[in-house]
Amino acid sequence: MPPNRAGGPMASMGGQMPGPSYGGGNMAMRPGMGPPGMDPSRKRFLHQHPQQQQQEALGGLRRGAKRRKMADKVLPQRIRDLVPESQAYMDLLAFERKLDQTISRKRMEIQEAIKKPIMPGKQKKKFSSFFKSLVIELDKELYGPDNHLVEWHRMPTTQETDGFQVKRPGDVNVKCTLLFMLDHQPPQYKLDPRLARLLGVHTQTRASIMQALWLYIKNNKLQDCHEKEYINCNRYFRQIFGCGRMRFAEIPMKLAGLLQHPDPIIINHTISVDPADQKKTACYDIDVEVDDPLKSQMNNFLSSTTNQQEIAALEMKIHETIEYINQLKTERDFMLSFSNNPQDFIQDWLKSQSRDLKLMTDVTGNPEEERRTEFYQAPWVPEAVSRYVFSNVRCLIRSFHCRNASP
Repeated sequence: MPPNRAGGPMASMGGQMPGPSYGGGNMAMRPGMGPPGMDPSRKRFLHQHPQQQQQEALGGLRRGAKRRKMADKVLPQRIRDLVPESQAYMDLLAFERKLDQTISRKRMEIQEAIKKPIMPGKQKKKFSSFFKSLVIELDKELYGPDNHLVEWHRMPTTQETDGFQVKRPGDVNVKCTLLFMLDHQPPQYKLDPRLARLLGVHTQTRASIMQALWLYIKNNKLQDCHEKEYINCNRYFRQIFGCGRMRFAEIPMKLAGLLQHPDPIIINHTISVDPADQKKTACYDIDVEVDDPLKSQMNNFLSSTTNQQEIAALEMKIHETIEYINQLKTERDFMLSFSNNPQDFIQDWLKSQSRDLKLMTDVTGNPEEERRTEFYQAPWVPEAVSRYVFSNVRCLIRSFHCRNASP
């Protein structure tokens, strides 16, 4: 079907289509027609100061640019069916969504890293400062239920040390398990397995977990369209949070029951007492958090707007390209409809243009009847003509008085 709007591609092909002329001027009222009026917003605009008019116009342009920036970048299905190669673009959009989530999470991590206090000077941190607890579990059958555990926990008065030394009597090889609980600053939490699979986050800070949760809500459009403070839970959220709808303010309380302490670092070691065993020392690598020497560069990255401006320009270019593609698709459908059946197409198009013209000029009635002389022999015609003549004569008298009254 042709596009139902005036001035479509057909109208720009040269000349004006034949049809009735709807001129300006004072039009006689017919039954069912109200007096000609003006949109209140237009009246207000005409009575404003020119500077105020300019400010409102600029504000409208900015709002239009914002709406355009928020437009959807997804290609319509009808275009994807027409051009199968466009699936590559859709794959890029899916990859971009994942990349945005990763970048947002990394920005949050950088912000948290910057908030950490920097250790003064180049003082070396002691071994115990990286942990908040240490448990060594020896063979329970060998040392008994009351003497097989060695524990150390950080206290406010704890003095940092570069190592721990544990001694137990024995003359046989002993298997032991070492459990290290890292001292994360800020604290980190382990997510419930269901929520971890859903968000793709296993152990993170509370701020990073909230950020990942918000990104999931945003990408899956779970925020209520009318009541923005509510979340409409999908089937995964209903299983995890146990409700079909919840407020944003309820998330921290509901999330508290889904957070646990991080898993400790577990090392299985065998203490050898064999004199022939030359390998009495074992080394293990443990990843710990230290002060990042690149904090100044992180600050510059967060405060820099160059990349954001470049990304915004590319986003705008993508939106314009998608709009242009949609426009080309509309014009293509228009031309194809004309080429398939020109006669029916022209008739439908004329009907469409006639409807649009009536809407634009606020004309009601039946134009086909108005072409016939019988229409103007109705009883209301003399009164309409009298009103029309009277209004024009009154305008002439007013203009005459104005000219005589001027110096």
